[in-house]
Amino acid sequence: MTQNSLFDPARMGDLDLPNRVLMAPLTRNRANADGTPGDLAETYYAQRASAGLIVSEATQISPTAKGYLDTPGIHSTAQADGWRKITGAVHAAGGRIFCQLWHVGRISHVSLLPEGRQPEAPSAIRANAKTFTAEGFQDCSEPHAMSSERIKDVIEDYRHAAQMASDAGFDGIEVHGANGYLLDQFLQDGTNKRDDEYGGSVENRMRLLGQVIDSVAEVWPKGRIGLRLSPLGQAGDISDSAPEALFTRVYQDISERNLAYLHVVEGFPGGDDDANSAAMIKRLRGVYSGFYIANGGYEGDSAAEVIGSGQADAVAFGRPFIANPDLPERLRTGAALNEPDGTTFYGGGAEGYTDYPFLSKAEQVA
Repeated sequence: MTQNSLFDPARMGDLDLPNRVLMAPLTRNRANADGTPGDLAETYYAQRASAGLIVSEATQISPTAKGYLDTPGIHSTAQADGWRKITGAVHAAGGRIFCQLWHVGRISHVSLLPEGRQPEAPSAIRANAKTFTAEGFQDCSEPHAMSSERIKDVIEDYRHAAQMASDAGFDGIEVHGANGYLLDQFLQDGTNKRDDEYGGSVENRMRLLGQVIDSVAEVWPKGRIGLRLSPLGQAGDISDSAPEALFTRVYQDISERNLAYLHVVEGFPGGDDDANSAAMIKRLRGVYSGFYIANGGYEGDSAAEVIGSGQADAVAFGRPFIANPDLPERLRTGAALNEPDGTTFYGGGAEGYTDYPFLSKAEQVA
């Protein structure tokens, strides 16, 4: 593994990055009711264009993929037009931006879906979890098990969304396979009880993820496609009886596919970062040979250490980028970071979204 600095440029797939400080996808619940991005999103993303790469907030691939109030989509012409303003602003500011493609599966509520439909999932197992609706946080609705024909439709939804992302001017796409959402639900046997070609063995449970990647690769070259995974995650009531064996095989498959990158959520806010979990992440890292993005509780020093050691090629930051639009410069100069206001993370207007201060000229000292 090559040792690098947090601020060295990098070649990631088909894209050159000016630094290795990346902006993680961050749900902010400020989209319009039709799934078009909110009016302030253009400013929000352009402010953060100094990131080596921005990964957009999770963006649903279809009306039935939605699981939270006021989240954006990338399946209609109006949505693509709205995103095109954002990608144009990011590019004008010198940045690069990928669109994260999202299907929530069972982590949804009937009030969020067309005609009050049930959420869809690999199996009809209700999540012991809540989602955010017009009435506030509510228990997730009971899902129905997807038919084989419906799975084919969803694979096409991913391809269509990938095309919409291309039309919108994104530099690439990230397939969201993490955090207990649909693709993760198919991977893990706590949520996948199917007895057809999509259930049972690890190879069968990996089938949908592989088919989705093949589908979006009809639109994008593999060097512009990334994948996000969370092998330690328990979000959305997700679980597997043998997670390391499962994700070892998934990592091997993704290595063989030569995608632009693998983006791994290695820890969660408030989670238990025990030695066994860290050891599992390290063992899995040894399986994957491509461009590796680490994510999960990193600060400047720990990010520099993991990149300097060769364990990661880049680090994606979440909450620090919410509060610090100029995060790469702050980390480079050792400047103090703005503290994020958790009360403004989800929903609202400019407060806690586009009003965090940049460094003053006097503070921008190398």
